[in-house]
Amino acid sequence: MYTSQEQAGRSATASRPDRQSARGLHGVIRTKDGWAVQHAIVTVTDLTGQQVARAEADAEGVVSTGPLTPGVYTAVATAAGYTPAAMTAIATGSGTAELGTVVLARQGGVDLPPPGIWTLDPAHCTIAATAQHLGLSTVRGRFTQFAGRIEVGPDPETSSVAADIVAASIDTGNGTRDDHLRSADFLNAAAYRMISYRSSGLTPAGPDRWTVHGTLTLAGVQRPVDLDLAYLGTGPDPWGGLRAAFRARTELRREDFAMTYNQVVRAGVNLIGSTLKVELDIQAVQGASVP
Repeated sequence: MYTSQEQAGRSATASRPDRQSARGLHGVIRTKDGWAVQHAIVTVTDLTGQQVARAEADAEGVVSTGPLTPGVYTAVATAAGYTPAAMTAIATGSGTAELGTVVLARQGGVDLPPPGIWTLDPAHCTIAATAQHLGLSTVRGRFTQFAGRIEVGPDPETSSVAADIVAASIDTGNGTRDDHLRSADFLNAAAYRMISYRSSGLTPAGPDRWTVHGTLTLAGVQRPVDLDLAYLGTGPDPWGGLRAAFRARTELRREDFAMTYNQVVRAGVNLIGSTLKVELDIQAVQGASVP
């Protein structure tokens, strides 16, 4: 004899279908590096080409449909930015079909880092600017204090970048020159402590390359600035984290940011060139903070 509570439990158990027996086509969608391809779509068609099932991958890359009629099917996995993959699936008498792990290759290049927040590691990043000096050589400086984050989206074009640089941290290796660069003639670091960049979108520019569109705020002036961005790869670090590397380049016109100071040293030659070449070599750590 069962108590009323036990009987209710037995009835509830009996009313629930067996999850394993109810499962149809099942698989896991991954990149070649083993990352889940979130929101990938698997479409299942029969031998006549008629669609019989469609499923979207979850956050772990898992796709699952309801039971299928026993037989042979074609399953096609697709995802934005990836090359579609087609495979044969055979449904058994129980209606199940196992795809196993399906590897999707990213179109036009290597696989991107997994989606989520990535934090710049200042100890392994360089933000540098180069200016022409006397029309003959160059002077190179770098900023030593900054912070930033990259948010990688499921689709590369939905990713974003935000960075803040302490203007007074400019270092060219010459104290007198650095003080002048911090003055109102250039960075005006006393009045405008931070240099900031906020992206507004990305456009593909080739295999593993994008143009990052955004706004640069420098010396109190805001201007649209595009970055030429290259993705260099992802790998583990010795501290148990995961790192992604990027390189970005752009050129700035000093007059666009009200930096018009100059001296003519001889006919047609200025002390400082009118453009700055900005180079960023970036390592970002997966997660919201650097360990």
